[in-house]
Amino acid sequence: MHHPTSRRTLLTATAAAVAVAATGAGEARAAESARHPGRERLRRLIGRMSLEEKVGQLFVMRVYGHSATDPDPGDVASNQEEIGVSNAAELIAEYHVGGIIYFAWAHNTRDPHQIADLSNGIQKAGLAQSTSVPLMISTDQEHGIVARVGAPATLMPGAMALGAHGSRGDARTAARIAGGELAAMGIRQTYAPVADVNVNPANPVIGVRSFGSDPEAVARLVAAQVQGYQGAGIATAAKHFPGHGDTDVDSHYGIPKITHTEEEWERLDAPPFRAAIAAGIDSVMTGHLLFPALDPSDDPATLSKPILTGILRERLGYEGVVVTDSLGMAGVRQKYGDDRVPVLALAAGVDQLLNPPDLPTAWNAVLDAVRDGELTEARIEESVLRVLELKARRGLFKEPFVSHQGVERTVGTQAHLVAADRIAGRTTTLLVNEERDGRPTLPLSRRGGRDVLVVGVDPAAPSGTGGPPTKVLAEALTEQGFTAEALSTGTAGSPHPSPETIASAVAAASGRDAVVVATYNVTAGSSQRDLVTALAATGVPVVHVAIRNPYDIAHLDGVAASLATYSWTDVEIRAAARVVAGRTEPTGRLPVPVPSADDPAEQLYPVGYGLTY
Repeated sequence: MHHPTSRRTLLTATAAAVAVAATGAGEARAAESARHPGRERLRRLIGRMSLEEKVGQLFVMRVYGHSATDPDPGDVASNQEEIGVSNAAELIAEYHVGGIIYFAWAHNTRDPHQIADLSNGIQKAGLAQSTSVPLMISTDQEHGIVARVGAPATLMPGAMALGAHGSRGDARTAARIAGGELAAMGIRQTYAPVADVNVNPANPVIGVRSFGSDPEAVARLVAAQVQGYQGAGIATAAKHFPGHGDTDVDSHYGIPKITHTEEEWERLDAPPFRAAIAAGIDSVMTGHLLFPALDPSDDPATLSKPILTGILRERLGYEGVVVTDSLGMAGVRQKYGDDRVPVLALAAGVDQLLNPPDLPTAWNAVLDAVRDGELTEARIEESVLRVLELKARRGLFKEPFVSHQGVERTVGTQAHLVAADRIAGRTTTLLVNEERDGRPTLPLSRRGGRDVLVVGVDPAAPSGTGGPPTKVLAEALTEQGFTAEALSTGTAGSPHPSPETIASAVAAASGRDAVVVATYNVTAGSSQRDLVTALAATGVPVVHVAIRNPYDIAHLDGVAASLATYSWTDVEIRAAARVVAGRTEPTGRLPVPVPSADDPAEQLYPVGYGLTY
């Protein structure tokens, strides 16, 4: 006989179920708290925030000026024009931004003590908000050809130079020293290391910013740099996910398309990102590029849920912060407007929105998306929690300020500068060393002839890192006992010497014991080739130095010796001079193959190639 269940029985059962569920939820929360200590405190902080403050935490913004409250009048005008505020303090009060990115062109990085004062002023403004939150101050300090903070800070060899030696210890040490100096100036995140595998010699945007073309070698060095930077107390960012290494389009100006299959992505592009995640990377930066094999939607990876959530989060198991590359770049602005890009990025799985071209538009667009239900407030809070956890992990809640004593103790110390020279000395790669009169061209003999002409292209040095290269090289050779004179034949913007300039260089080479010629990204049609050919025709031995990409030698004839430095910063140019003079033996090995100029499928010099004395 069926007995109907009493109302009291139902209520008792329901209450028991609720209690069990609550207990389960409580246990889950307790377990989460054990895995992530401090998370509950951060959740309470988020609970005190307004929606505007939560949205603000997701933005990392540029701001002009050397001071947080009293920038120069021109910088005030630029801030007003681009953001509608006068200075960093007003930016923080108005938009509650979670971070600020420093640039040399925004006049943020004049000198270490000024940088420290700017950082402290920014943190003071962050802590003065109704909900007190420190800011994550960041910059692109990759070293090599991308550096926003220059001398007297220590400048290390760049990624491909480190790849030429291949030492995890050197990569880790370079990052630890560089990270410690940034932290002393209040910069608590560097957008490095570059995890792209440079398999395309025609890549116009990555190139020597990559450790090389071997995915496993790149992965080892990426992991070492993550350990070095984060060991120094600053956050890192592996970039540009899912991989920007095989493109011939610069995403600053267009939208690249990566044509790798999914299997090729797993084999070529994924290993460095997997290694970074295994090393505990703090953040991963997205690339503004199309990758049809991973997402056929024709959306850039920055706006792709299949790539950022499906692959990065779910397949690779990454739980940290996802930050966009700059939202001012053409690669992310071609398909959607500046009001849609930040909303679509968050929907795809992004946590931080970097440097939107129009902050008021972007900030209000995210607010409107939450109010209209396109994005939930819970989705926003998920990203805010990741951002706050990153700040907590890097000590910003405990100690957001820096001191001038710390700057003096840490930035550009003699020990750091010596370490930079020592590391750079192991990266220079010797590709050609012809015999002349029964002996190799290099090292140059000070007994056989001291009179050296240094000619070639003089690209502007990365922010404050010295230069011009021909002058630095001539001075370094003079220090090594030669009599060296510098003659510039062009700049990076105009590296191709005119016939008149070539004639002047040939005349200056007459009667010299040797000519050292610096080249910068030589192509088939470059008149840098004509310069080298004309100098070789004088009969004076020509020592070639490729000061950016190592591929230049494939386009040159008649050189007696050829070196690759992978960058034209002072530390790498001085290292090359020591090799030329024989004070240091060349120990670098190519981290990328050099293809033949006539047949790109043929390797002129393979990965691992390099001569020594």
